[in-house]
Amino acid sequence: MSVKALIFDLDGVLTDTAKYHYLAWKKLADELGFYFDEDINELLKGVSRINSFEIILQKNNASQKFTPAEKEALANKKNEYYKEMIEQLTPDDILEGIVPFITEARKNGVKCAVASISKNAPRVLQLLKISDLFDYIADAALVKKPKPDPEIFLTCANALGFEPCECIGIEDAQAGIESIHAAGMTSVGINVAVTSVKPDIALKSTRELDFEKICNRND
Repeated sequence: MSVKALIFDLDGVLTDTAKYHYLAWKKLADELGFYFDEDINELLKGVSRINSFEIILQKNNASQKFTPAEKEALANKKNEYYKEMIEQLTPDDILEGIVPFITEARKNGVKCAVASISKNAPRVLQLLKISDLFDYIADAALVKKPKPDPEIFLTCANALGFEPCECIGIEDAQAGIESIHAAGMTSVGINVAVTSVKPDIALKSTRELDFEKICNRND
């Protein structure tokens, strides 16, 4: 069956905002006196904000230190730090190869969507000035189950009007690859640190994205 849609994750696929997530979590962790490093940050990729904070708490043996309401407030505080940091994003921060790839896809009638669990995705796309390249942007506030659950990818496929088997998901995190496979889609992994299921198409970077090769893979 021919490819009808490409569904993209945001962080690490369209742009690299991971550094801002790291810096925002680091700032919060330092304020709370918690240990936080790059290794812990890797565990947060593709994970919801509140679950990310839970992981940080677990790594610091502090899971019982805060009430659910306090955890929510602190996770939101991290998000405020992050939102301040991403305001410096410009189109120069779009990862190499992304715009030509999406442009070629749209030229061939393939729809494009963004499946990001970040509630800040619309603002990031606006700052990058690529919002108009996408036919649908998932509303993270309406997604009840985070990756690796397939909900967000299925939501995008449904919104575009296609069956999962007609879609290709593009991710950089293991949880995202699992989500794509659970949705019944072909997966493209961008420099994924594989710990379980492998992506159907493994690339080292977005520079390797090739519309013809990826779409022919499904023909």
